Amino acid sequence: MEQKRQVFSVDLLERYAAKGRGVITCMTAGNDVIVLGTSKGWIIRHDFGVGDSSDIDLSAGRPGDQSIHRVFVDPGGSHCIATIVGPGGADTFYTHAKWTRPRLLSKLKGLIVNAVAWNRQLITEASTREVILGTDNGQLHEIAVDEKDKREKYIKFLFELKELPEAFTGLQSVFASYVDRTVHFTELPGDIANSELHFFINQRRAVYFAWLSGAGIYHGGLNFGAQHSSPDGDQNFVENKALLSYSRLGEGTEAVKPSSMAVSEFHFLLLIGNKVKVVNRISEQIVEELYFDQASDAASRGIIGLCSDASAGLFYAYDQNSIFQVSVNDEGRDMWKVYLDLKEYAAALANCRDALQKDQVYLVQAEAAFSTKDFLRAASFYAKINYVLSFEEISLKFISMGEQDALRTFLLRKLDNLAKDDTCQITMISTWITELYLDKINRVLLEDEGASEKGALEYQSIIKEFRAFLSDSKDVLDEATTMKLLKSYGRVDELVFFANLKEQHEIVVHHYIQQGEAKKALQVLQKPNVPIDLQYKFAPDLIMLDAYETVESWMTTKDLNPRKLIPAMMRYSSEPHAKNETHEVIKYLEYSVHRLQNEDPGVHNLLLSLYAKQEDESSLLRFLQCKFGKGRSSGPEFFYDPKYALRLCLKEKRMRACVHIYSMMSMHEEAVALALQVDPELAMAEADKVEDDEELRKKLWLMVAKHVIEQEKGTKRENIRKAIAFLKETDGLLKIEDILPFFPDFALIDDFKEAICSSLEDYNEQIENLKQEMNDATHGADNIRNDISALAQRYAVIDRDEECGVCRKKILNVGRDYQMSWGYTSAGSMAPFYVFPCGHAFHAQCLITHVTGCTSQMQAEYILDLQKRLTLLSNEPRKDSSGGLSEEEPLTSMTPLEKIRSQLDDAIASECPFCGDLMIREISLPFILPEEADVAASWEIKPHNPGMQKSLSLPAY
Repeated sequence: MEQKRQVFSVDLLERYAAKGRGVITCMTAGNDVIVLGTSKGWIIRHDFGVGDSSDIDLSAGRPGDQSIHRVFVDPGGSHCIATIVGPGGADTFYTHAKWTRPRLLSKLKGLIVNAVAWNRQLITEASTREVILGTDNGQLHEIAVDEKDKREKYIKFLFELKELPEAFTGLQSVFASYVDRTVHFTELPGDIANSELHFFINQRRAVYFAWLSGAGIYHGGLNFGAQHSSPDGDQNFVENKALLSYSRLGEGTEAVKPSSMAVSEFHFLLLIGNKVKVVNRISEQIVEELYFDQASDAASRGIIGLCSDASAGLFYAYDQNSIFQVSVNDEGRDMWKVYLDLKEYAAALANCRDALQKDQVYLVQAEAAFSTKDFLRAASFYAKINYVLSFEEISLKFISMGEQDALRTFLLRKLDNLAKDDTCQITMISTWITELYLDKINRVLLEDEGASEKGALEYQSIIKEFRAFLSDSKDVLDEATTMKLLKSYGRVDELVFFANLKEQHEIVVHHYIQQGEAKKALQVLQKPNVPIDLQYKFAPDLIMLDAYETVESWMTTKDLNPRKLIPAMMRYSSEPHAKNETHEVIKYLEYSVHRLQNEDPGVHNLLLSLYAKQEDESSLLRFLQCKFGKGRSSGPEFFYDPKYALRLCLKEKRMRACVHIYSMMSMHEEAVALALQVDPELAMAEADKVEDDEELRKKLWLMVAKHVIEQEKGTKRENIRKAIAFLKETDGLLKIEDILPFFPDFALIDDFKEAICSSLEDYNEQIENLKQEMNDATHGADNIRNDISALAQRYAVIDRDEECGVCRKKILNVGRDYQMSWGYTSAGSMAPFYVFPCGHAFHAQCLITHVTGCTSQMQAEYILDLQKRLTLLSNEPRKDSSGGLSEEEPLTSMTPLEKIRSQLDDAIASECPFCGDLMIREISLPFILPEEADVAASWEIKPHNPGMQKSLSLPAY
């Protein structure tokens, strides 16, 4: 087995470090820089980081033998303060790593500096910032030096120990606040010539201190974040104070005091004689002893002292000539054992390096708790163990002791420590925990038969804890196994709770319905992740259980199809209800058809059937009169089945509703006939609805008149007066002669005298109106004939210089190109032409050419066809004009030539082409038509000879 390497080791760093400048009297280190003080007044600087060394003589100019008393270097290795002592007294110097000459701090003349506190937070290579110096007569001074100034910025006095003058041996903070206050101190018995105060620094902050005093090593932690006030009001940052007696360091009974000391994170390095004893700060046990390879000439004096380099994490020992380096190799590796032996378990766990070490700490804690029968606490520790004990061994420990609660606690904690991907073990343990919870619940119920208050509280607590466990483990528990367990233990409430967690909503709703808790069932169905089909499945049971809550739930549920709720609504409607009770189904159906604008015929038919069964017919009539599809571009105005509605209303004897349905189905005769059985006024209103069929309307009114006359029970004369009054309500649609057949044959004509006379007067007035209309028509015909005759005599005056609007040649003076053709009447040497009321005139041929060029292709082809046919007919032989017309031929007859000419006139001369629609349509045409592209291209300006072109430059002004 390989031997474990020691934590601390010693190596010779420099054999002749003093360089012949005397023997070494003191040493300090920082950032791989070592500064030595010698017996001849020299300070020697070794920079092992760059492999360089230098020395400065502080004794120059001083009489007698001079020796360096103490030397100090900052953590960065740049700034150095040294005190030299000789016959002339003491002087203190400052020097920088870049300087070749030191700076005398004259204000400190005669004072021996024993301690220096560097400003670790703000110090830089260029500036010391604030530095505090402690002297052997109990004074504190503050100094600051900037390297570039080559001198100190200031030196000022801060504080002095007057109550008990003692030399300062170490510094850690600024003492300015103590100037006007009583000094409180801790005094330790005994005396020591070489008292030292050390601090362990971590991340530029002191973590703990150690004081090499006469009584022993006084040490403790420093917690600057937690300020503890002492009874006198002073703040105390020291924690866990202890005194290490020197008696523990000796090999016999005699106590040996160290001559020097250094501190690491967990150990004290104590120089005793020519060896260093390493003492664990926590256990106060000697763990190692270090020996040095000294030269023969220095062996007699032995090791002089120790110092540390906090920045580099190294320690140094020195004798008169040599420097030894003490290296640290993972000093915290066994600290978990140290803390564990001291039963400081939290610190032990904090210093564990792997899971196996932590398991050993947990095991010790668990065994300690188990031995004291603190099983629940032991279970918590056992659950954290992964390697040193198996899961089965730990479980058997609790089972053998009958500790079910502790076993459950162990399993719960073990569950928390398992990795998420270990699903198999997680499910197994979770199921076991479920059974243990159920067993615990049963035991609580059996133990508390008297139902004490304590037992009730325990029962409620375990139920709450169990449900919380089910909520946390719902995704890892096997659903079927867990439900089977819950059923076997009779835990119905927990079964419903778990089903709800697993979103087994059907089981939950069914349970609530069985318990008569409709509101809770509806709340489950209202959840967003519940399938809508469950609403339809449980609707019949829920509406029978609580109709109001069910309908309210339906009305707040989105995407619910009322058609699928019809079976539930019909079941509810089949049950008897009190007269003053709100019919919940009707309420929901009204909400569906009016608010949701449902168009399903089944829904409308059901609502109609429920209305029909009500004693009050008003709701039914309002529903029938409502046009649900009004405003739609297509489709019916209602969505119920009118034939079903009619059968239903006839069955329930809702006659007014039947009348409305007959009328809606355009069965007006049936509507009027049924209305006459209910209310003649209703029949009249139905008869008056027919507007587009005068014959049917009159027939319906005759039905009403016959019923009115036959139903009158008064005297004959009174009946006749009522009949005459009825005629007036028809607005002249019925006459007295229309209703006379409805009176008995023995009725006297005298009773109808007034009505008959009135009717005859109406007929006479109508005859006169017809005569007047005939006279007006005859007069109008005469006017038309006169206008036709006047048209033949129309003429227009043409100026002899009038030009054609197209060819711009004179209308009345044309050559042979425009002479008579195409069947036009000859006018001497002039060509046919057109004159419009606006004043524009055109040759016939020019007008045809212009119109065909501007109109559509179809119209142009039509015009050219007429022109061609006119030309052909004009070339045929004509009848002799002297022969006249035959006797059978009317004056108004037209020849084919004249008919075609008339059609051509209509096609080209219905309006002026310059003033009519033809010109307006030309606005949208381009100036240059596609077929005129060649003409447009001919106008393009091109250079005649590009090579001969010259460019002219205009002068600049």
